[in-house]
Amino acid sequence: MRSDSAVGRSEYTLSPEPVAIVGIAALYPGVQGPEEYWQLVSEERPDTAASAAAHGRGPGLGISPGLDDMEVDVARFGIPPAQAGSMARMQILMLEAARQCLADAGHPGRPLPVERTDVITGTCFGLDRQHANALRVEASRYAREVERAALSAGADRESAGQAAEELRTLLARRLGGSPHDRVGEMASTIPARIATAFKFHGRTLAMEAADATSYAAVAQAVQHLRGGLSDAALVVAGQRRESPLFATALDAKGLISTVSRPFAADGGGFVLGEGVGALLLKRLSTAVRDGDRIYATILDCSLRHDPRPGPFSSSLSVGLRRSTAADSLRAAAVRPEAIQYVECVGSGVGQEVRAELEALAALHEGAAAGSVAVGSVKDRLGHTFANAGVAAISKVALALHHRRIPPQWEARSPSEFERSGTPLRLPGASGPWPPGDEGRPRRATVHGASLTGTLCHLVLEEHPAPEEHPAGQGHPVREGHDGADRLGRAPAAESVPLTRLPGDGPVARYAVQDSGSASVSPSDGEPIAVVALAGWFADSPDAESFWHAVRSGVSRIGPVPETVLDRDLYYAPGALSLTHSYTDQGGHTTLPAAPPPGLRITSSRYASMDGAQRLALGVAAQLLASDAPHGASAVSGRGLVAVGSNLGLTRERRANAESSLQDLEETVAQLAALNGLSPLQKKSLLTSVREHMGPPDEAVLPDLLDGCLAGGIAALLANEYGLDAVPLAVEAACASSLAALDMAVGALRSRTADFAIAGGVELACNARDMVLCSALGLLSHSRNAPFDAGADGFTPGDGCGLFLLRRYGDALRDGDEILGLIRGVGASNDAKSLIAPDVGGQTRAMERAFAQVDFAPSAVDYLEAHGTGTKVGDRVEIAAVARVYGRAPRARPLEIGSAKSFYGHTFAAAGSAGLLRTLLAMRERTLPPNTNLRTINPALDLAAVPARVSTEPSPWVTGPGQPRRAAVSSFGTGGINYHVLVEEHRGGSR
Repeated sequence: MRSDSAVGRSEYTLSPEPVAIVGIAALYPGVQGPEEYWQLVSEERPDTAASAAAHGRGPGLGISPGLDDMEVDVARFGIPPAQAGSMARMQILMLEAARQCLADAGHPGRPLPVERTDVITGTCFGLDRQHANALRVEASRYAREVERAALSAGADRESAGQAAEELRTLLARRLGGSPHDRVGEMASTIPARIATAFKFHGRTLAMEAADATSYAAVAQAVQHLRGGLSDAALVVAGQRRESPLFATALDAKGLISTVSRPFAADGGGFVLGEGVGALLLKRLSTAVRDGDRIYATILDCSLRHDPRPGPFSSSLSVGLRRSTAADSLRAAAVRPEAIQYVECVGSGVGQEVRAELEALAALHEGAAAGSVAVGSVKDRLGHTFANAGVAAISKVALALHHRRIPPQWEARSPSEFERSGTPLRLPGASGPWPPGDEGRPRRATVHGASLTGTLCHLVLEEHPAPEEHPAGQGHPVREGHDGADRLGRAPAAESVPLTRLPGDGPVARYAVQDSGSASVSPSDGEPIAVVALAGWFADSPDAESFWHAVRSGVSRIGPVPETVLDRDLYYAPGALSLTHSYTDQGGHTTLPAAPPPGLRITSSRYASMDGAQRLALGVAAQLLASDAPHGASAVSGRGLVAVGSNLGLTRERRANAESSLQDLEETVAQLAALNGLSPLQKKSLLTSVREHMGPPDEAVLPDLLDGCLAGGIAALLANEYGLDAVPLAVEAACASSLAALDMAVGALRSRTADFAIAGGVELACNARDMVLCSALGLLSHSRNAPFDAGADGFTPGDGCGLFLLRRYGDALRDGDEILGLIRGVGASNDAKSLIAPDVGGQTRAMERAFAQVDFAPSAVDYLEAHGTGTKVGDRVEIAAVARVYGRAPRARPLEIGSAKSFYGHTFAAAGSAGLLRTLLAMRERTLPPNTNLRTINPALDLAAVPARVSTEPSPWVTGPGQPRRAAVSSFGTGGINYHVLVEEHRGGSR
């Protein structure tokens, strides 16, 4: 960790190319578009629904008005009517925000580079369709209990049955139901729908990091742009109160207040707001070339984490807040005295407010009294949580564009932090934003923080209007624009000295002598070493038992326990239904009963965690075991923990369903079939139902929120293991694990991280998911059989896989055991169908992976395929493989396999299962077999590669002096495609 010493002038290094904000969308209560948003944040007394609620005139305790009244025509996005009713409301709002943002940037009149445009979205705490689907499935159990209780209360069997059926019909009418419900509820469907609507073929992923979500999304977009992985990035972040549980859980932590006072030192919290916003980003040089209007430029976007064990809470470290800001300014080559405005977190929580303002005062110590204006958009919107970063960045970008300092409402009354002589001030009125000293550009910073402990900091700079550039002198991207307070750029070749070491192949050139902080483009393709791995899938609780099962060729799929799938309620073999699963097979796992040894987690807190959180903690304990072959240096420095998962966790869905079921009691009492019961009998009936259903989830406990956050999985790993690592959740449907790996590789190559933990986790064996997937006909009626002529779908599986990654040179230097090298990661979106796979999209991902390496597809020996186990999916995948891997003669056929034949489809964890199997096969020098394979599907053109699918393990042999090479594919709903290239390390011990 860096010290908190004063920021010295000689310590600055030159920042990478700025990123331009060329489009803004703003959807908030009473606000549509950047013009109305600027009016909201710039007027002293704006009269909007959002601002009224922020000051105590809203609909309820700590709640601002919402976005329910905003109308959006989904037909304009080409969405079939059959799917529209299954869409989460957030999907619709984000589609509209994307459209408005692109229109604000001049599109479609000014086309975007669709092949290289990424879509990154951020949401938090589940979506309404997830809750409705969970309630619909849970309602079957509730109706059964009503029938049983009615019989016990004195109703005859016919009346009791009619009451249950009446209740089911009523709930089906209220909650709706469609085969498309599973797709319509997913967070990762949002960026996929945007990509499909606007034909973007870049990366598409959804992220969650609590209230740092949109800051993390912007940081990811900036990294992609600077690394040359994309040419444009659309970031869309939104927050709705999808259920009362969200506000209740926040209130249990003491974070909800009736009035929004961002800088109140004695404040009790924030008003919870709603909003959806979007930013369109490009590299500055690209935006200038394209003639875009540029609102402002991002000079730096940094994230830092304060890892503290125990219940989640925001960082109170003044020193860490100050050093995070100082490091960000240093990376941007901007001195603190050049900052004129700071957009603060302004949480309204007393301790957090004091920590933030003390850190700012220390950072700007020596500046003239009142020379730094501060503000927080929470005084207008309340806290829009996952959207908070985009709301803040948009405000500052618009202020720089209009060259006006926005006012803060709290300035109308005395503020405790405005002590005599402080450089900070609250502007009471909107006023001109003067240029910096000696005509330097106007500059501002944006601070963010999350309740999981993450800190965020951005440095923004104005962009001069076109008329300010003398004709014929070009655009001042870095010419005469930086002023005397920015230092010159060092030649890129001098930033990271490299030397060739004895070794095998061109990877040797990446042995780094000095891994300092200089920027290296991710597109440079520096190998990333896997120095540890761990996994827990089905009944294989560690990597060794996982490999033993694979080596033996015995599938781990079987009937799921009755506690997972109540067969009387949910199992109906042979029929498609909105309320039943036609299979009872799965790769089920039994979760750890207690936290890993050495962690100070109370039994009550552990019980409040989601199952995915508990499983990930157990796998992380294996990954970071004290007797692991890697040393302590493997997790030293700054890191990243990126975990692929469903962004709506089971615990949250269940808690919402249980709380909603309590609201049904009045409805049950009024069922026509129960009219023959007396009031006393009805009361007895409801009491019995309540007892059998179990008590409602303890929504008043502070730990509830922690167990409902998908980003809480990664945050638990960082906090409980004391890792200086930013925690992120990522959802890219079934490709989530490889999307997380891609983020980790990018962070390591760009040197924003020194180590990374990446992987995925999901518990797909549950009644809700099995019912929803059966409704769409996705599940196999028997077992997963990838590439088989009888393949009829996938079987769900539970699992988690995690990998510890470092730069190759660092791992070599420290003598780590290197289990394999990640050489390339390619990603794409089909931009066609949400469900049907596409040869072209999969081919793009493969080609992009090979563009990062120095070997041809013919040098790859083994492909760990997605292997979805459907006739269409398998055929499309092999056709894409033939296009890329069949272009040149091969010395031997490409071996193809899939872990799904052993463990089922683990959804978000699927890529980690495939990578785990590949790395273990590489370690054992054995090509892994497939199981459940009887007859190869004759529609698979394996000869075009050529390739083979084996059912027996075989030695993995290579040519003289050649490392073993493999590829791993994951393809997800929404047309999301990832392809990873893995290479054996031949210089280390085994």
